[in-house]
Amino acid sequence: MNGWDFCAAPQITVRHQPIHSTRHRYTEGGNVTKRLTRIGPWQAGKLFAVVYFLASLVFVIPLELVALLVPAPAGSKAHLSPAFILMFPFMYALAALLFVPLGCWIYNIAAKWVGGLELTLADDADA
Repeated sequence: MNGWDFCAAPQITVRHQPIHSTRHRYTEGGNVTKRLTRIGPWQAGKLFAVVYFLASLVFVIPLELVALLVPAPAGSKAHLSPAFILMFPFMYALAALLFVPLGCWIYNIAAKWVGGLELTLADDADA
């Protein structure tokens, strides 16, 4: 995987423990409970940048185009320019690229202190 692979899944590390460990236990139905101990910040940032970009294409641009059709009240400034509206998806993607890795970094630090999120995993046959 290279640095330009924007569609790759985020790198998530799940710590595997022996069965007798308190961090790895079986629940009813044969499900396994594990802890999410680390999230790869850069990979998660790239993934969410793409998600935010696509979501803003679906939601923000159509809503702003509808807002352009609504007449402005008397004495107010004109609506946002179409060029600014077209920049919204890129601004959302940039915000995700900056803030999601920050959130992952904070999560990774907190997970070292309190142990991370507890996940219950099931095999496809059991689900």
